[in-house]
Amino acid sequence: MTPRVLVSDNLSEAAVRIFRNRGVDVTFEPELGKDKDRLLEAVSEYDGLAIRSATKVTAKLLDAASRLTVVGRAGIGVDNVDVPAASKKGVIVMNTPFGNSITTAEHAIALMFAVARQIPAANVSTHAGNWEKSRFLGVELTAKTLGVIGAGNIGSIVIARACGLRMKVIAHDPFLTEERAEKLGVEKVDLDTLLARSDFITLHVPLTDKTRNILSADAIKRMKPGMPVNNCARCGLV
Repeated sequence: MTPRVLVSDNLSEAAVRIFRNRGVDVTFEPELGKDKDRLLEAVSEYDGLAIRSATKVTAKLLDAASRLTVVGRAGIGVDNVDVPAASKKGVIVMNTPFGNSITTAEHAIALMFAVARQIPAANVSTHAGNWEKSRFLGVELTAKTLGVIGAGNIGSIVIARACGLRMKVIAHDPFLTEERAEKLGVEKVDLDTLLARSDFITLHVPLTDKTRNILSADAIKRMKPGMPVNNCARCGLV
């Protein structure tokens, strides 16, 4: 029997072609993940579910998915999947931890440049017919202290790029060993130290019970006034 896969989020057409080239009967419904009721009705017809972050794979959805054997997450975080419920039903949950690491890391660096040079505001001003050079002087990234929260796949790439920009990089990650920190060229610090010393902060951790609101209102009060924060991970971290 030909396996059937439902793509319920906006994956690239290349991903759909890969399924089809391998003999998989794939249904591409990129907006279906946002409609819980329609998804609940449709999911029972499929053996596999390919998602991004819009689709929420709840225990209720899994109960309705009588044929489902695997959920594939195009990305790293699986906080939108009830993994314990999936495990109880024998449904395998897979992610792609290396798929977008470089893209996300470069995006984080790009955001730092944009904030440091005030590019969005300067762009709006220029399009309005103004030329406010003295208003948008910005700051250099060189010699500034970057605080990296999470030094895993993406965080370590950000660290390498930031070191190339001659930034001073400090990192908070309970899984980061001193040996690994030395290899990355980063100083390992606790969260309080990172908050106090950083000129920029960038977040690269999954959303878990321990990381939720890691930048709480209290934590933000301990940061330098007006310090930019890049969050290329999950909104629940702040």
